Amino acid sequence: MALKLKYTSKEQVPTEHANFYVEREGAFVLDADGVVEKSKLDEFRTSNVALLKENGDFKKRFEGIDPDAVRQLADDKRKLEEAQQVKAGEVDKVIEARLKAARAEWDKQHGVVVAERDTLHGRLTAIQIDQAVVTEATKRGLRATAIPDITSRARTNFKLVAGVPQAFESDGQTARVGKDGVTPMNLAEWVDALVSDAPHLFESNAGGGAASNASGGGASARASKNPFRRDSWNLTEQMKLQKSDPQLAARLKSAA
Repeated sequence: MALKLKYTSKEQVPTEHANFYVEREGAFVLDADGVVEKSKLDEFRTSNVALLKENGDFKKRFEGIDPDAVRQLADDKRKLEEAQQVKAGEVDKVIEARLKAARAEWDKQHGVVVAERDTLHGRLTAIQIDQAVVTEATKRGLRATAIPDITSRARTNFKLVAGVPQAFESDGQTARVGKDGVTPMNLAEWVDALVSDAPHLFESNAGGGAASNASGGGASARASKNPFRRDSWNLTEQMKLQKSDPQLAARLKSAA
């Protein structure tokens, strides 16, 4: 007996064939590779036939037509019309038509260039702001898991101005000033404020600036003097730190 492709309920499936069926979209269908429901197959066949007919009609419609020749005829027609207008003393109309066509083509090309420029500028802005904020925040103990969060915040608050990240108010137009109330806020000041406003983005021993400000024993004591810096290079401390606190070691190495 041939197996049926689909049953509307589990009760309809013969007991001896139950293992051959799986539930899909509220029905029980035969679990077999390459099996397609007849209605879907008919729909596909109908669509395929319609597309073939449309393609055939299209070919018949433009059979024997050379696109290059059509463009050449259109150009010849335009030149003939222009010659007739010039002969009739309508030079202004000829110039206006040519300017209109040139302007349309320029606008088209300009739109493409502007779109590409804006896309590239957006990528460059994101990269430069991301790198700058991560560098500053790493000095203050940024958690590795918080990088997506802090970069998202930075992109909301900063724009690239003359190649330098500059903070703006929520309106996106007014420059945000720094602590002195005069000069624009820089990334370092913004990150310092974030350490207090969003401490969950930073390690618990980070605060008030950078890892170099930490005090106490253990990892904090080692962080007070960066063993990866040239002026305090210490291979033994590096190995100890990488073994006891790999995250802190990575941050200090990045900040060195």
